[in-house]
Amino acid sequence: MLVLLLAGCGGSGAEGAGDAKPSGGVPSATTAAAPDTPLSSALLITPAPVEAGPAEVLEAYRLMSAEYEKAHRAASAEGTELERYMTPAVSRAVEKELARMAEQGVAMRGELGHDPEVTALAGGAQPPTATVRDCVDASRWQTLDTTTGWRIPRPAGRPSRHVATARMEQRAGERWKVTAYTAHRTRSC
Repeated sequence: MLVLLLAGCGGSGAEGAGDAKPSGGVPSATTAAAPDTPLSSALLITPAPVEAGPAEVLEAYRLMSAEYEKAHRAASAEGTELERYMTPAVSRAVEKELARMAEQGVAMRGELGHDPEVTALAGGAQPPTATVRDCVDASRWQTLDTTTGWRIPRPAGRPSRHVATARMEQRAGERWKVTAYTAHRTRSC
C-alpha cells in the first residue's frame, strides 16, 4: 500500500505541482497524501501528535488524593499505592509526615472534598507537565487522638477550605505522577 501511495505522489499533472509545500511548516494529514488517496490512508501515514489532556491529569490527581487520604487515616503508607501516583521524593516526604503522625498518636478520620482544576498544561513538552490547583474542603476531616479516640480541634486560624497545588509530570511509558505537592492550609479558597 505504501508503494502505491508513493507512486501516486510522484506525478500529478502540472510540472512542479507535486513539489508544492503547504505554508505553515508541518504538513497536515490531508496535504501529505496524494489527492486521490483516501483520508484514512493519509491519517496512517502522518498521524497527528497526541497531547495529554486535562482529564488524564485530573484522574491521576484524584487517584493520588484517594491514596493520600487512605494513608492519613492509618497514619501509615502501608497498604497504599502512593508510589504509583507520586515520585519517590514526594512519597518519602509524605511517609515522613505519616511517621510524625504515628509518633504523636494521631490519625485522620472522615473525608476531604476536592475541587481540582488544571491551571497549566504543557502536553507537548518533554516530559509533559501540568499544574493542578485544588480547593480542599476539610470540614469533614478530623484529627483524632489514637489512644483516646477524642477529636483534636482544628488549629485557630485554619480555614475549613484551603488551597493545595500539585505539579505533575508524565515520563515516557508511565502514568502522570505528582512531583511536588503543597497544601496551603492557611490559605482559604
